[in-house]
Amino acid sequence: MAPVPATPSASSAITLKVNGEKHTLPVDHRTTLLDALRERLDLTGTKKGCDQGQCGACTVLLDGRRAVACLQLAVAAEGREITTIEGVAEEGGQLHPVQQAFLDLDGYQCGYCTPGQICSAVAVIEEHAAGWPSAVTGDVRPEAGPTPLTAEEIRERMSGNLCRCGAYVSIVQAVARAAAAHGSTTETTETTESTDTTGAAAASAAGGAAA
Repeated sequence: MAPVPATPSASSAITLKVNGEKHTLPVDHRTTLLDALRERLDLTGTKKGCDQGQCGACTVLLDGRRAVACLQLAVAAEGREITTIEGVAEEGGQLHPVQQAFLDLDGYQCGYCTPGQICSAVAVIEEHAAGWPSAVTGDVRPEAGPTPLTAEEIRERMSGNLCRCGAYVSIVQAVARAAAAHGSTTETTETTESTDTTGAAAASAAGGAAA
């Protein structure tokens, strides 16, 4: 009689490196990175929105590049550098320039999409600085040099992150300000500012909006 083949295991112990710290945990192979972060590691700054990769609320950084955590399996993220909104701030607790710009320019309303917006914006600025074109870049020839990070460029590059409150004008201004601080060439004019950096506003930009 032929031996009965062993039933493949449906779970594995994996090690995820999140915000510079390693976490070893057993997970079902079907567990998404989003659920592992929120339900297993209590990193609830990363939000669950559509769960279909369409809204961008769950955006995190994998090896510095944007990824929607709801479509990424946790087992596939093993060995990669994962950065969530909780790990965006600089050493010493100082806000990242993108976080500070969102606070200063009211780049939020309810705050639910803000963690994903900020993670995406951090990557957008790095992508632009590296010379990556977008769908609206007019001249993609290397000899053309870097294209200015205009409002149109920012809107296109951030188009995967939806804000149901409609704070897009302020979001574009915040990304432009942070990009300018990073050294990128911008052509966006800021028209409104706010200096409210306390309470719910600060919590939202740092990843503390309602879990």
